[in-house]
Amino acid sequence: MKELLAKCETYLPPDQVDRIREAAEFGALAHQGQVRLSGEPYIAHPVAAAEILAELHLDADTIVGAILHDVIEDTPIAKEEIAEKFGKDVARSSMASPSSTRSSSRAARKRRPRASARCCSRWCATCASSW
Repeated sequence: MKELLAKCETYLPPDQVDRIREAAEFGALAHQGQVRLSGEPYIAHPVAAAEILAELHLDADTIVGAILHDVIEDTPIAKEEIAEKFGKDVARSSMASPSSTRSSSRAARKRRPRASARCCSRWCATCASSW
């Protein structure tokens, strides 16, 4: 998370960097106890996706949405809670992952490993098409 925040600090105002930090902390807490097949904490992938977006100097809402993009899919947290804490646009973008459905089983989702860059590009394309 330090690298993400350092990248964001180069071009975003401090209040927006604080929102990104809050989202990362929220996402880490939401995914607490979850690990990827690699053994790394689950939050590592959303933060890596957010780092890619920060390298492109995208806005804070887009980066927050990337950090939270697996929360609705893989935790009991509802879209409404994300909307309340981070805004409706972020809540909408956090559901933009093409695989974001509650109907597929957690076991099935865990068998679908996604590389950060590939997932990020799909997520960005889906978000862009919804605007």
